[in-house]
Amino acid sequence: MKKRIYSILKGTFLVSDDSFKNWRFILFISALSIIMIASSHSADKKVYEIARLKNEVKEIRSIFLEGRTRLMRRKMESNVINIMKEKGISPSVIPPKKIKVKSQN
Repeated sequence: MKKRIYSILKGTFLVSDDSFKNWRFILFISALSIIMIASSHSADKKVYEIARLKNEVKEIRSIFLEGRTRLMRRKMESNVINIMKEKGISPSVIPPKKIKVKSQN
């Protein structure tokens, strides 16, 4: 047991006669770790992108709601009447009459 630990600490397992299988295993583990790190970075990028897009959606939604609220206020009858009074137009006091069209058959 001591010899194995010493050979690992000294690195003799990398230069011995049967070290080819050890190097293959080390390269395999290294490749897997590189793939894992790349995958982790890719996932982090996606998380940041999702957070950025969520913030952008919130901002655009608030702008939309603000615009819709302003439009609703401008379309109110009282607001339209005030704007038309400034231009010299007042609402009619005579109620509208229904026009009936008779067919010529």
